[in-house]
Amino acid sequence: MTFEQGLSFGILALALVLFASGKLRHDIVALIALIAVSLAGLVDRNQILAGFGHPAVITVAAVLVVSEALRSSGLVDVIVRRIGPLTRTNIGHIAVLTGIVALASSFMNNVGALAVMLPVALATAAERNRPPAILLMPLAFGSMLGGMITLIGTPPNIIIASFRHSYTDEAFGMFDFAWVGLPVAIIGILFISLGASRLIPRGRKGGAAEMFSLEEYIIEVRVKEKSPLVGKRVAHMKSAMNEDVAIAARIRDNGELYEPENWQPIAAGDLFILRADPADLTEFFDNQGLELVATDGSGDAHEPDLRLVEAIVGPNSPLIGFGPRTLMRRAPEDFNLFAVARQGQPIGGRLHNVRFQTGDVLLLQTHDGEESAFPAELGLLPLPERGLRLGGPRRLGTAFTIFAGAIVLSMTGVLPLAVAFLAAVVLYVVIGILPLRDLYRHIDWPVIVLLGAMIPVGQALQNTGADVLVAESIVATAGMFPPWAILTLLLVVTMFVTDIINNAATALIMAPISIAIAQTLGVNPDAFLMAVAVGASCSFLTPIGHQSSTLVMGPGGYKFSDYWRLGLPLEIVVTLVAVPMILFAWPL
Repeated sequence: MTFEQGLSFGILALALVLFASGKLRHDIVALIALIAVSLAGLVDRNQILAGFGHPAVITVAAVLVVSEALRSSGLVDVIVRRIGPLTRTNIGHIAVLTGIVALASSFMNNVGALAVMLPVALATAAERNRPPAILLMPLAFGSMLGGMITLIGTPPNIIIASFRHSYTDEAFGMFDFAWVGLPVAIIGILFISLGASRLIPRGRKGGAAEMFSLEEYIIEVRVKEKSPLVGKRVAHMKSAMNEDVAIAARIRDNGELYEPENWQPIAAGDLFILRADPADLTEFFDNQGLELVATDGSGDAHEPDLRLVEAIVGPNSPLIGFGPRTLMRRAPEDFNLFAVARQGQPIGGRLHNVRFQTGDVLLLQTHDGEESAFPAELGLLPLPERGLRLGGPRRLGTAFTIFAGAIVLSMTGVLPLAVAFLAAVVLYVVIGILPLRDLYRHIDWPVIVLLGAMIPVGQALQNTGADVLVAESIVATAGMFPPWAILTLLLVVTMFVTDIINNAATALIMAPISIAIAQTLGVNPDAFLMAVAVGASCSFLTPIGHQSSTLVMGPGGYKFSDYWRLGLPLEIVVTLVAVPMILFAWPL
């Protein structure tokens, strides 16, 4: 072993220890490793920051933005709204939720797909009187399984594709991963559906489910001039509503409230009070030509420089006992009230007559900016943002067409994948599907820094020949075994590593080693790269290996030791399916 090889091993070992300890964020650890290889001279100093301009990093950033555009367009919502009849049994409930999140995460960010489905899982669990614990871990695992299917499903696949380009003229294509990822996802979902209720402790109680479940708001709406409801009757409006939306009252010209009759006609400018969560109203607003009405009579919740936020009236708020006029007087430039929700009791009357109580949830319109903090003197406690957009165009068909066009352009070689997705992002912004303010907000910057910093660290392993040294050691140790057994060992080791550190970092570390092993054995490197791709997406044993697992830990009420109960047999199933499929698709 040369001095340079020992040095590169030492830097990598230090990074792995810091990754596993959890004392520093992964992106900070990656930057420490980047500085170390630079000081050691293991990478050309002119190339030390090249990782931040690497196509894999650009692609990951663009995919995160495209994922948000697809989510806000309502594509996933349309699918989710159809699942009710399929949740009657435990197995069906788990299967449909896990299948939907897997399908969504194969084309969008894993955590983004999970975040969309998490409140749906909690709501359907309450409706079916089932413990959330038997649904949320399968949901998290399904998001990881779905990511294996396509090139853009998860960052490790993008990284692996770029490494393939280092020894061939082309990277893996969009659906090359499906040869292994699709059967693994299908069998994995079947196993989870049949085994989750038996392997996950049913007694776990989530500690944060209330974060995702709000009481119904009272919402004042106005019928627009070009609404398809104009000239029709109230019965038509009711028939267009889903079961989570109801007409609470109609408002006369003099402000009097009354319960409308089904035969009464609807005219432009008519005012109604609805009871619903705004998240359930998006499609209804888009299709029926309605707009929110604020306490000042305005209806501009969809303006591009404005957004909707939610907050709880705190126990010491000076707003308690007062109404919207007091709120507007104390913060006239900052906020406009559009709806109020009160837990435990109905709210009667019009919005501007409400008197706030402790625990009321307010839907507020605010001007966009870097800071969204509420003035301290108002005593309002902000809720996590749900990305509510009411009254604005969602353009589901347009959003999907642009996304599909980017896929086609990349698959046909007209544009590189990174450029195709950047073009999609630009189109989303230009036509208004994605507000300009959201262009950078949904990029997971710590992941981008991690990728940009770790790519040169992986390059240091190759420059010094350390990857070949590791490969030769593995081959010498396991030389009595056939190549397929070494491939299996590589898959299992990658699974173990990704349970401890970030999946993207795992792919960056294991990819050059896998290529060196294949070249030492004189076999097809594609098979070994694919083993790393699958293994890096299998963070099933711990809640720290993947953000999806971490995200469900609180709402599901899981303990650290709960994950291996389902995760270990699932990793065995994945191994048994993945190895034969890899050998079939990429023979050694």
